[in-house]
Amino acid sequence: MEPALYEDHRGVFFETFKKNSFERTIGKSINFVQDNQSISKQWVLRGLHYQRGVYAQSKLVYVSYGEVLDVVVDVRTDSPTFGNYFKVRLSGDNHKMLFIPKGMAHGFLAITEYTIFQYKCDNYYHKDSETGIIYNDTSLQIDWEFPEEEFILSEKDQKLPNFNNLLE
Repeated sequence: MEPALYEDHRGVFFETFKKNSFERTIGKSINFVQDNQSISKQWVLRGLHYQRGVYAQSKLVYVSYGEVLDVVVDVRTDSPTFGNYFKVRLSGDNHKMLFIPKGMAHGFLAITEYTIFQYKCDNYYHKDSETGIIYNDTSLQIDWEFPEEEFILSEKDQKLPNFNNLLE
């Protein structure tokens, strides 16, 4: 999604969220209950994360400062795109937003020196329902576009299972 930008000699104004326009775009009603923000230095990779069951979350994500390579993997076993991924660059300059439906694993790589990543969730975080997929799973063949030896991951993200574990 790309919001309408209003630019003049002072700068830029745009709506980061407008419920009725957003719901018209996605074709359904949604109730966001939690807003989150992460701040990352260059080469931080967060993900690929998702929540299972009744705690699954839809998200609306965007970058308010900096730039990321954002990646979404379909983990819905009944979906015709199960196991496929989508990627897009989100930045404070391009103002793009990405809606991520429930049943998708999500991650991003901060590619600028300093990045502020924002997201809205339609369900509360539930630690026991969180899981994920290792970012470099060979069966997914995600092209992260940058040298992997530069990536900075949390200890938790380094230990995420591979995609094939979803099928077990």
